[in-house]
Amino acid sequence: MSKVAIVTDSTAYLPDALVKANNLTITPQVLIWGEETFQDGIDILPDEFYRKLEHAKVMPTTSQVAIVTMKATFEKLLDAGYDVLGIFISSKFSGTMQSAIQAKEMLPKAANNIAFVDSLSTAMAMGFQVLAVARAAQAGTGLAECQKLAEESRKHTGVYFVVDTLEFLHRGGRIGGAQALLGSALNIKPVLTLVDGRIETADKVRTKSKAIDRMIDLVVESVAGRTPVRLATLHANAEAEARHLLDAAAGRLNPVEKVLSSVSPVIGTHTGPGTVGLAFMAGM
Repeated sequence: MSKVAIVTDSTAYLPDALVKANNLTITPQVLIWGEETFQDGIDILPDEFYRKLEHAKVMPTTSQVAIVTMKATFEKLLDAGYDVLGIFISSKFSGTMQSAIQAKEMLPKAANNIAFVDSLSTAMAMGFQVLAVARAAQAGTGLAECQKLAEESRKHTGVYFVVDTLEFLHRGGRIGGAQALLGSALNIKPVLTLVDGRIETADKVRTKSKAIDRMIDLVVESVAGRTPVRLATLHANAEAEARHLLDAAAGRLNPVEKVLSSVSPVIGTHTGPGTVGLAFMAGM
């Protein structure tokens, strides 16, 4: 039985220590800013991105992981004796899954050694799926079972988040079911979530501080007593709020794992600065 290598994309924005400890391979999304092109998390990191965004006259756009990058990544792992399982950002947000599928089609001799799972998510909601499978792979689990585990793990993860403005989601075409809120956005602070890979509205409150408190309540409801619990906050240039959120949520849920994570530049392009979120995995 071959060893299994887990590949994901940079929108998970897993901390470097977890990437190294779990032998993960990260494929970079692409950020396009005027005439410049950056590889997410390689050529541009969150701190630099949000500083630049603050004064930008031209707004960045994004593109999925390039097919050639996927192909080169798979070839390197296959040559090293691994089977490959890719777990990627929701196909309803990005063409990354399609890039992976096309890269696999360019490697017909390895068709049985490469598999994919659509996380139907992103950020650390996807990151926890990736970690669960990577830990199983390191323990010797084969490709087919790792794929089943990845599919199962989607039922155990979720994320809630609050943006400072819906404008970035609207401009990037990622607003999903929150579209109806645009007309009243000045009067409310929506708590957003991902449902079947799309952005939906979980609740509407009046202030960001109340929205952050409501996120914790919603995660507690979603966890519904399942254990163990893993928590991660994510933030776009809002670390102090994220730390407070993580501490407050941990006080109520007693997680076995806590992660403070930035929002990658590619996701930050669509959510905007000031975004704060709470991701979880429960029951596995």
